[in-house]
Order: sequence, then structure tokens, then C-alpha cells
Amino acid sequence: MATKALFNTVVNWFIRQRIDQIQNFMKHPIETQNGVLFSQLYFAENTDYGKIYGFSSISNYDDFVRNVPIVTYEDFEPFIEKARQGNPDIFWPGNIRKFAKSSGTTNAKSKFIPISDECLEDCHFKAGKDLLSIYANNHPENNLFSNKNLRLGGSSELYENFNTKFGDLSAIMIENLPFWVEITTTPSKKVSLMSEWESKLKAIISEVKNEDVGSLTGVPSWMMVLLQRTLAETGYATISELWPNLEVFFHGGISFKPYREQYRKIIGKDINYYEIYNASEGFFGIQDVSGSDEMLLMLDYGIFYEFIPMDQFELNNLHAIPLEEVEVGKNYAMVITTNSGLWRYLIGDTVRFTSVHPYRIRISGRTKHYINAFGEELMIDNVETALTKACEATDSAITDFTGAPVFMQNGESGAHEWIFEFSKNPADLEYFTQVFDHHLKSLNSDYEAKRYNNMTLKKPVVHVAKPQLFYQWMSERGKLGGQNKVPRLSNDREYIEPLLKMNQ
Repeated sequence: MATKALFNTVVNWFIRQRIDQIQNFMKHPIETQNGVLFSQLYFAENTDYGKIYGFSSISNYDDFVRNVPIVTYEDFEPFIEKARQGNPDIFWPGNIRKFAKSSGTTNAKSKFIPISDECLEDCHFKAGKDLLSIYANNHPENNLFSNKNLRLGGSSELYENFNTKFGDLSAIMIENLPFWVEITTTPSKKVSLMSEWESKLKAIISEVKNEDVGSLTGVPSWMMVLLQRTLAETGYATISELWPNLEVFFHGGISFKPYREQYRKIIGKDINYYEIYNASEGFFGIQDVSGSDEMLLMLDYGIFYEFIPMDQFELNNLHAIPLEEVEVGKNYAMVITTNSGLWRYLIGDTVRFTSVHPYRIRISGRTKHYINAFGEELMIDNVETALTKACEATDSAITDFTGAPVFMQNGESGAHEWIFEFSKNPADLEYFTQVFDHHLKSLNSDYEAKRYNNMTLKKPVVHVAKPQLFYQWMSERGKLGGQNKVPRLSNDREYIEPLLKMNQ
């Protein structure tokens, strides 16, 4: 025990040294971001992309905007394919040997996101250390490094072609993690690198049930599955009985709102919850205040940020603004320039700023994952807040859901159709629907206008899902675990139709 305590003290001291640097970019955000942009332009000016778009002639932000186009993955894919085939200096100096394969939630086609050595070290790994630094600084009494961190990644099989490797980002990170992370982490690297989800779950439970777990890291939906199965395997009533030293859950990938109450009950005691905002393309935000629902935008990870106001978002006519021009409370599509050579890349996420001194954000949705079939502009954060209120009012709990429009036919008004999978059903589904609808109106004036007298939108159509419906659907699509997410909102009926058929 004395050795563990000493190790915990030493590591805590070491990682807290980063706090001064974080506070510096909080005080000097624009200078920090300009430094990121122009160092990367200089670094990449002799690449193919740099020559095409005249990086060497760019001397200010206006030049950058004029010279370099905003791109989607589809626009940038030809350059990525050249790099994947082993060609050097395409959009980042040298050869890129690693690519994170991601199907995303907006495109069934696989995406291959470049992961340079600089991105891996100065963004993803740096963010992991910063997360611990921020937590340790906020909770100096912590015992994080006296106990194990339970990590839950996705499919971890790596493939190779053209002398480059590709696979889930978690596979790339686990393969390259420093030794000290392995000492403090469970399950073992061997188990973490398993690919088949059901076998992997059993192997994880077999290892972690005998460990002293102090922290959890993963996507809330999949971590909940693991915790539920761990309790079933061990016979404990709550997680805190199995792991009495559990103190924090570092979570990201999806909103935590629908899961907060479920975690409180399954863990059986109050712990800390810290949200992170990461993706294959980079690591963007970390909750820096205990108990907050905001994340600090991390400005010195080799990522330059721009933002497109969503009320001006037109895919064929995209205009972005720099960080210093954003306003609190507005929805923005995020555009990133990264140290993996993604130049003015439209990532597909939308954020809302909660503060500009310093810059803090909440994730508000996806550029393609919203419902706007009738001009209602319904974003995911509206839905999740309304669902939280409906669950509170009806003493119910939701594990998964999806929604889509019902289009107008034969002169009838349209509607939104929903499938909710409850872990605890509301006693009165009609009342649940009323509360949900009421809070959507209060949160979104466009939705409220369309619901007026049922003229454009009728009340929501709600279905209760069979138990495990979403799990079975994700399993059939080969999307269990890791960063795979249930598509919450869609402007068409691509996702809801197969779920409705399975639910019959």
C-alpha cells in the first residue's frame, strides 16, 4: 500500500505541472491559435496540398481563407487515398503510416482518417495526460494511480496494406501507449485488442472483476452494458460494492444526459463525472470544472479551429469565422485544420459556446443529424434536454432512442416519430409524450411554431422498443462497442424503418 501511495503522489505531482500551460492558452487563446495555424502552414508548405493552395504565400488569416477551401471527407478523399498507398508529402510532410477507420454515423462508407505521429503524440496522448492533470488539480485528494483505470475501447484489430496500418483509433492508441499507462490500466493489452464484442466482454469481465478499479473511461452506452453484465456475473448489487474505490468516470462519444440517473443507481454512490470531446480526427475538449456540463476548448493540440454559423450553413456555399468572432449561445459547425494534415476539414459536429473567456463549449449535434423536415431545426441537445425532463416527470429512464420525420400525406400534417428503449418504463406513456413535447416547444421556438394548432406538426408518435432492440440492431450492423453510436436523429427514415420492423 505504501508503494501505491508513493506512486500516486509522484504521478499526481508530475501531471499537474501541465496546468500552468493550460492556463496560459486560456489567457491568450487567439495568439495560441495563430501560432498553431502558421507553424503548420510553414511545416506543410512543400507538400502537394501546400503547393496547390499556396501555403508559402499565406501571411495572415484572410490569405488562408482565400487560398484554402473548406472540405468534406468526400472532397479530401483523393488525397487520403494517395497517402494510404504510401506516397509521401501529400498533405503532411513525410509518410503517414496510420489511419483511423471510421464509418461515422452520417455516412455508411468507411472513412480513413490520417493519424500522423505528431497528432498521436501532441494531440491524442497529450489530451489523455491533460485529462488526468485537470482532474488531479481539481481533486488533489484523488487516488487515481493507486487503483486501476478500466478502459473500454472498440474493435481493436489492425489491418495493413500499402505499408500503412488502419483500424479503430483505440487500436492505434493502445498499440502505441507508453508503458506507464499499461501499468495503471485494465483490462490487459491482449484483451483490449480483441475484436469480437461478445467474447471481448466476457474476457474483460473475467479480468476486471478481480481488480481494484478507481476510474472508468469509455462511451456511456457501452460502459453501461459492461457494468450491467459485470454485476450479473459477480452477484453484487451495485458497482461500488465491487469497486469501493471508484471515484470518477471519464466519458465521451455521446451525450451523458440520458444516462446520468442510471449511472447513479448502478454505481450506488456519488462519484465524479468528467466529459471529453474526442474523435478520430482529433481531441477537442475536456471538462475542466468539476460538476460542469461544459468543456474547455483545448487550443494547443495542433488543431486550428474555425466555425460556420448553423443559421448560415449551406453545403455548397460554406463560410467560416475564426475563434475570436464566435458568440455565446449560437450553434456552429466546426471546421478543423490539424497536425495530421486535414486542412479546413468539416468534421460534421456542431457546438454551442457557453463562454468566450475562456472558450468553453457544449456539443449540440451533427450537421447531418437533426430533424428539419418542416423548418423546425430540431437539434440533438433540444431532444436530450426534453427527454431528461420527461424522464424526471414520469420517474422513467431511457437507454436508447432514435427519431425521424413522418412526412405530410393526403393533406395531413407531419409529425416526428420516436422509438424509445426504456430501462424503466413510464407508468403513463401519454403523459411522458406530453411532457416531452412541451419541453421541445419551450426549448425550440421553430418547433413550437410548427406545432401550433397541429398545423404543420402533430404531436410526437412514440413507440416503446422491445428490450435490447437497439443492441440487436447494432449487432446486426457489426457496430457493437467503441465509438459506434446509435443515430439519434435523422432527416429521413433510413434508421427508424428497420428498427420499427424489428420491433413488431
